[in-house]
Amino acid sequence: MEVFLAFGVLVLFIVAGMWVQFAVAGAGLFYIWMIKGFAGWKALGIVSWGSANSFTLAAIPLFVLMAEILLGSGLSARLYNGVAPFMRRLPGGLLHTNIAGSGVFAAISGGSAPTAAAMSTVAIPELSRRGYDKRLVAGSLAAGGTLGILIPPSITMIIYATFTDTSIARLFAAGLVPGIVLALLYMGFIIIRVLLRPELAPKSTEKTTTGELLRSLFDILPFLLLITIVLGSIYGGFATPTEAGAVGVLGALLIAGMYGRLSGDLLKSAMRRTVSMSGNILFIVFASMIFAYATALSGAGESLVTMLEEANVSRLTFLLIIVVLFAILGCFMEGLGMIAIIVPVIFPALLALGIDPIWFGVFVVILVELGQLTPPLGIILFVVASATSEVKVEEVVKGTMPFFAIILLFLALMVAFPEIALFLPELTFG
Repeated sequence: MEVFLAFGVLVLFIVAGMWVQFAVAGAGLFYIWMIKGFAGWKALGIVSWGSANSFTLAAIPLFVLMAEILLGSGLSARLYNGVAPFMRRLPGGLLHTNIAGSGVFAAISGGSAPTAAAMSTVAIPELSRRGYDKRLVAGSLAAGGTLGILIPPSITMIIYATFTDTSIARLFAAGLVPGIVLALLYMGFIIIRVLLRPELAPKSTEKTTTGELLRSLFDILPFLLLITIVLGSIYGGFATPTEAGAVGVLGALLIAGMYGRLSGDLLKSAMRRTVSMSGNILFIVFASMIFAYATALSGAGESLVTMLEEANVSRLTFLLIIVVLFAILGCFMEGLGMIAIIVPVIFPALLALGIDPIWFGVFVVILVELGQLTPPLGIILFVVASATSEVKVEEVVKGTMPFFAIILLFLALMVAFPEIALFLPELTFG
């Protein structure tokens, strides 16, 4: 009973407009008080220390700083323009650049909002000028932006690993193939859509020369090398994710310097944004640790296992309930908050049903993608709409709906063929 009251208070706080960190912390404190009274709050010091004393979480500021250096130096435009010549001859033309460019930038930024913002700022004015359908442009950018939390390195996966004590390296490996497959599904939809309605994307008349491709490759190659070094060091066992994040920061500095964008102002601005964003993320983790502590005190996870066993709930039914829950909460909360609150409660049930935690980590991250696209309050919808004044939120929502359906289709594929996520971790780590 207490858990439902706590979640009710949480939803009430969020709907009332309270910041998610304070809403989660407030609901967690209320939850503890219902179980143990004020005496239960005595352990908050230990909980606070436990949430902060984590080598795993140290990777978050490093990956954020790496992304901020590259984003602040304006290299997203160079990346976008570098990918464009390789995509322009496909049906749909530069719409594929939105997906491919987002996929590459996702592997750098580790987050959906920075990916969507970086690509939208460059792509929307350019594609609007060329006569592309605004809804399809906005939808492809919103969908491409969600790849930021699936293609490693992913901050969302680091948070999931923190709350479930799973391997970050395995999670990163598990997210790579699904991220690529989902990007290909997006591109396949664009091809079919444009073949049926060619007016949505004017066919390019520009000829792509070998020299142009080589120049474009020079724009992309540093990013690809950076991704390869960061992920390769993790998969090869040469570095932990935190150490790989430090290598990524050094690589981002070298890339910015190579293109003549490195300056004191850039570093100051990147550090300022990193401290702000990392503080926000870690504050959510701290607040969620309070809620997770309350959940552990109440035994809500074990009660959920008992309830599922008595009701004879199947794995498929359980996963469908989780899909609906994340889709609804995605209208009100950001992804990190959803994972940090829900996962500790359902994790015992997950293990009881024999669901692989690594596979479920990828499944949950895709659900967060779904939540970020859920109208009317999906965060990525507003990020894309606010990038320029050329598209409205309504157009972004309408353009995103087909990609929303593709994500649901891919979730079904994940359930039917779990090897999509588990193949690479098993191959890499045994």
